[in-house]
Amino acid sequence: MSLPRSVHAVVCDMDGLLVDSEAMFRDVMFEAAAVRGLALPEPVFLRMVGLPAAASRAVTLDHFGADFDYEAWDEEVARLARVRIAAGIPLKPGAVELLDYLEAVGLPRAVATSSGHATVERQLGPSGLAVRFQSVVAGGDYARGKPHPDPFLLAAERLGVAPENCVALEDSHNGVRAAHAAGMMTVMVPDLLSATEEMRKLCVAIVADLHDARAMIARRRAI
Repeated sequence: MSLPRSVHAVVCDMDGLLVDSEAMFRDVMFEAAAVRGLALPEPVFLRMVGLPAAASRAVTLDHFGADFDYEAWDEEVARLARVRIAAGIPLKPGAVELLDYLEAVGLPRAVATSSGHATVERQLGPSGLAVRFQSVVAGGDYARGKPHPDPFLLAAERLGVAPENCVALEDSHNGVRAAHAAGMMTVMVPDLLSATEEMRKLCVAIVADLHDARAMIARRRAI
């Protein structure tokens, strides 16, 4: 597969794309439910992948009920996640090599994530990845989160590149929907969610990892 247009910039999701954090968030949510004598089925968690906090809250309350103490739950999930993050979250295969390549050829790059800036710094700061992006678009920077296009449109605006000349790298269905709606060349790198027929229609390519994404970008980068 090849990209349909030349590449002038790259916009990356974070959780499940650059860092192997989606599985960690799944595990801490399961743990926070278990200590309450509750169960959070994996399909319910997967509905939250790629969503902003408010939308994830709605999914949680839909499952546990309107009287569920969401604030206490959210605090416990955040506490457990901080412990895991402090211990170190592995980078996804090819993340460093991708950024090495983008820097070497001078392609602008941004992060577009549903996570907040503090989470970005906790997850990308220790590895040195955070400072390798010209812009980080995070929760709180835009009015509407994924699957709306706002995070990707803002990233393109900050980079000074037309959305149609940006490659968006995403692992989640909601992220793919957002990037496609922004008009970007959307490439899915599946993590916990498999590529569905809908994803195949919205993406210009579906690749196994960031090594493959890098090779694809290299073939169509702007000279």
